[in-house]
Amino acid sequence: MPPAICALSAFVLLEVLFTAVWAWQIKSRNAGMIDPVWAFSLGAVALLYGFMGTGSGSSRTLVALAGALWGARLGTHLWRRNWRQPEDARYRRFREEWGPSANVRMFWLFQLQVLVSMILSLAFAVPSYRSDGPTPFWIIVALSVWVISTGGEALADRQLSRFGAKPGNRSAVCRDGLWRYSRHPNYFFECMHWVTYIALSIGSPWAWLTLVPPLLMTWLLMKLSGVPLLEQRSLKTRPGYEEYMQVTSPFVPWPPRKRPRSRV
Repeated sequence: MPPAICALSAFVLLEVLFTAVWAWQIKSRNAGMIDPVWAFSLGAVALLYGFMGTGSGSSRTLVALAGALWGARLGTHLWRRNWRQPEDARYRRFREEWGPSANVRMFWLFQLQVLVSMILSLAFAVPSYRSDGPTPFWIIVALSVWVISTGGEALADRQLSRFGAKPGNRSAVCRDGLWRYSRHPNYFFECMHWVTYIALSIGSPWAWLTLVPPLLMTWLLMKLSGVPLLEQRSLKTRPGYEEYMQVTSPFVPWPPRKRPRSRV
């Protein structure tokens, strides 16, 4: 299938799914369910490119498996976290600020996420349409990055879920496991995951396009929709979070700094 037709098919798939979730949230008032659908749908897009691309079989197989397994893991986690739960604070804040126009604005917010997903899907498209497969060295690099990033994100998610499930930790600051070394280890490993497809694209004349997804994801999480909103809320609701910010790396896991001396 030509790349333009495959991209159009991916766009139609995303439009149908995101519009369906938007229509559903009008009644349920839980726009947060777009998060697991986002992960599942991108995994489906990876499968689409893997099956319909015209590149080497090794590239397409790796794209399909890596993208689908990543999407299934993350989507399942987000579904369990959001299903039949109060609306995510980010979307609830938007709903409150937008008032009567919330549903219309939410529609366009979902359309923006379709656009973001299409840009991220460049990571799947480029290796799926390269005529020659990646060398064994780059396959090993890609698989290593994928295992570390997907495993690291799953571990961070599990550690946070386990911490939050303990009585008395509702407003506490999680410092368990990876959360001792990064305030957002799940975000770090999520961004790292998109580097997988750079390795699978080395040697293609279009490999430079695969730099866009990890850079875009890092910018979105660190500057727009992830860290700023989450930390703003945590500073208000979690005692000790300000001190946690002072000693803990915001993104890349790193040994914590010494605790600041208390002022007398």
